[in-house]
Amino acid sequence: MHQNFTATTSPDTGAARLAALREVLAAEGLAGFLIPRADAHQGENVAARDERLAWLTGFSGSAGFCAALRDVAGVFIDGRYTLQVRDQVDLDVYTPVPFPDVQLSDWLIDQLPDGGVIAYDPWLHGHDQIEKLAEDVRLHGITLRKTDNLVDRIWTDQPDAPKGMIIPHPLEFAGEDSASKRARIGKGIADDGLDAFVLTLPDSICWLLNIRGSDIERTPVVLCFAVIHADGRVDLYVDPDKCDYAVIKHLGDGVDLHPETLFADHLKRLTGEVGVDRVTAPIAVSDLLQHPDWRTDPCILPKSQKNPTEIAGMRDAHLRDAVAMVEFLCWLDEQAPSGELTEIAVAEKLEGFRAQSNTMRDISFDTISGAGPNGAIVHYRVTEDTNRTVTPGELLLVDSGAQYQDGTTDITRTVATGDVDPDAARHFTLVLKGMIAVTRLRFPHGIAGAHIDAFARTALWQHGFDYDHGTGHGVGSYLGVHEGPAGIARRYEVPFETGMILSNEPGFYKEGAYGIRIENLIVVTEPSIPDGGERKMHGFETLTYVPIDRRLIIANMLTAEERSWLNEYHAEVLTRVSSLVDDSTRNWLVAACAPH
Repeated sequence: MHQNFTATTSPDTGAARLAALREVLAAEGLAGFLIPRADAHQGENVAARDERLAWLTGFSGSAGFCAALRDVAGVFIDGRYTLQVRDQVDLDVYTPVPFPDVQLSDWLIDQLPDGGVIAYDPWLHGHDQIEKLAEDVRLHGITLRKTDNLVDRIWTDQPDAPKGMIIPHPLEFAGEDSASKRARIGKGIADDGLDAFVLTLPDSICWLLNIRGSDIERTPVVLCFAVIHADGRVDLYVDPDKCDYAVIKHLGDGVDLHPETLFADHLKRLTGEVGVDRVTAPIAVSDLLQHPDWRTDPCILPKSQKNPTEIAGMRDAHLRDAVAMVEFLCWLDEQAPSGELTEIAVAEKLEGFRAQSNTMRDISFDTISGAGPNGAIVHYRVTEDTNRTVTPGELLLVDSGAQYQDGTTDITRTVATGDVDPDAARHFTLVLKGMIAVTRLRFPHGIAGAHIDAFARTALWQHGFDYDHGTGHGVGSYLGVHEGPAGIARRYEVPFETGMILSNEPGFYKEGAYGIRIENLIVVTEPSIPDGGERKMHGFETLTYVPIDRRLIIANMLTAEERSWLNEYHAEVLTRVSSLVDDSTRNWLVAACAPH
């Protein structure tokens, strides 16, 4: 099993650890310290040694931060984690703060009417974030100060840094060799008047150099830094123990290896105009540069525009994944009425079906297996302490994915485990209408996720409902299951480009009862002129082909166009998958894909 179900944090440890941190604050004459869920690479996922937020507070969500002051400690979370944070932190010493509804600057001003010094680790915060915060609190007597990491001072058994080996990513899956990518990115840097660019995001570096790693669970990246020069040469700063002869040969003559310990010193000596991303790079990097020039990481956009080889690989990976999902859903239909299944048993069985292909390298995130009220916790992670029996008649939400060498998958299906609650079916159908609306869109070049997010919510809004997460995120090619710069949410303003792969996952959550989410992955297609039209339009090609639970669909709530899409989708599922499963599973699939 890749996933384990041991609770990694406990509310019981929070008070003592916060007290120890406050002793350090008092000794240093500080009013507070900021603890983000971040590492020096500013990626979404972090290694065990960088789980400072979880270690201190108990909150293990993938986004959030803590502002620990002398007499109050706020844990800032968005709507995805409202329920989770209450279960994971000691509410006697930590106060959940809804973010971004409440901004950190406003909260600090309220909590520190007499001002004070707030410390932060410059390797864990971006320049934009700190600059804005400092400006917002300056007139209120609050100042920010750089320091070493105060949590590291009290974390006596902090894990070691990971040392996973670098793995070459073959051209047959990458679709473009590293030399070509380096030349292309280097030319762009030169055209922008830069001499070099500092890269801090591991997925950018892994994409550029066609390498993968195992330093972060569920995300096959190498923790490292790099500098790419205008001529395409790259200086790679990485632990030498991660490199063997095969890696050195794969990287070739255009990549010079350096110990990661030399990164800071080499940044000080860089001359000329050096680009750095003020959003994703830690402020420590720009502080070390002689002439920092604020630009966007030049790998982020091209990495998101998958080439034909990567798209073909994603199609293959999703078909392989669909077989596992169909086998799982067939098994689930047989077992759920027994009342003996648990959330952990569901997650284990699904991983077992995926493993049968012998091509899965990892799961792409810990499976969300939420029965009944646990399904309403958006990023629920089942543990041995929370493991719930799947009671017949409840909804079961399963959000899961896998990492294959040719692609990354992410799919959510919500299923009935018995007689369907009419309200649940109504809510499910509204969510389905939103998912179909996004899937069927045609749109001109220049449209971004912020422009189309409302399509997924319209049916829910008309009935007075909504959900507190984005509709979709970018997905990498055997990289992070969450990838920028595009997505489907109000915050995404980067226009869609051909080859971008996104999730499409509207939802509905009834606290204490059930959660509903339906998710497919989609890829942005080449623009073309629709029949009878005049302008070229992009569209979406669906990558995920797995049945949607017909028992939860109220047919007369669907328009003729929506019902047609659903029937065509299920017909395509049957065509693609039926020959790849055994007879009993095929019989189940035929029934699951029957016209509605």
